[in-house]
Amino acid sequence: MRGLNLDQLHTFVEVIERGSFSAAADRLNLTQPAVSLQVRQLEKRLGVRLIERLGRRAQPTRAGAELVVHARKIAAAVGAAEESLAPYASGTLGRVRIGTGATACIHFLPAVLRDLRRRFPKLEIIISTGNATDVLRRIEENALDLGLVTLPAPGRMFDVTPLLSDEFVALSAPAGPGLPRAVTAEVLTRHPIVLYEPGAQTRRLVDDWFAASGFAIRPTMELGSVEAMLELVRAGLGLGIVPRMAVDTPHRVPKLRIQSLSPRLTRDIGLVVRRDKPLHRGLRETIAALKRAVPRFLDR
Repeated sequence: MRGLNLDQLHTFVEVIERGSFSAAADRLNLTQPAVSLQVRQLEKRLGVRLIERLGRRAQPTRAGAELVVHARKIAAAVGAAEESLAPYASGTLGRVRIGTGATACIHFLPAVLRDLRRRFPKLEIIISTGNATDVLRRIEENALDLGLVTLPAPGRMFDVTPLLSDEFVALSAPAGPGLPRAVTAEVLTRHPIVLYEPGAQTRRLVDDWFAASGFAIRPTMELGSVEAMLELVRAGLGLGIVPRMAVDTPHRVPKLRIQSLSPRLTRDIGLVVRRDKPLHRGLRETIAALKRAVPRFLDR
């Protein structure tokens, strides 16, 4: 396969994963004719048909399915080579790209990053925030090196290490309605409630908790920011359910009542990397720092 074009391989995999040439074009910021041309050129280079249309969806032929497996390995190897050479080019330990939710980014990661910066001042760390689904997709695409996400993290390609368990709590304003000691789903349904927006794993856990008690919650407001939720609860506009991590910190949120739910609800936060991810020194040190930080975080 001398002269194999890596861009053509990448485009081919995008078409298969997205299910269409147009979706791949949008993803790659190319025109659809340009994507089609790259795939045709790759087919001509290899002498086999790689893609067939079934209805409106682009599917791999048997040869195409074989090539997808090898193309992903090639992409991983190229990424590993680039990362291995990065320290020689920039004089650093390399680059580590971390994906996580906003709450963990604000309340858990700063101490970890401070420790890493003190010990390895030349280590380049890039943080991206998003929901667990987006972070896992970007890890799969090798656009992120590791994720700190709410579990589960389905997928055979992932290596998952549980790090800590984080309890959900009910929030209310001191001047708002008094809640009984046992804050149940039934109690919460009697009041306006502010929840995280649908689609996130934390929201699914809360919805499932209500459903287990026979209730379908209809929140008054749905927001994409836990910090915005805290402000609305503090203003007396509703009750809230958030991870304890967001409120039980050295900078504990003032002027809010914080109570456990009954039955107790928790989320597990884990560290996720691709199984085939080469662990250069910077990435190994980052993973070790995340693991070391858990006992200190729980004892704060």
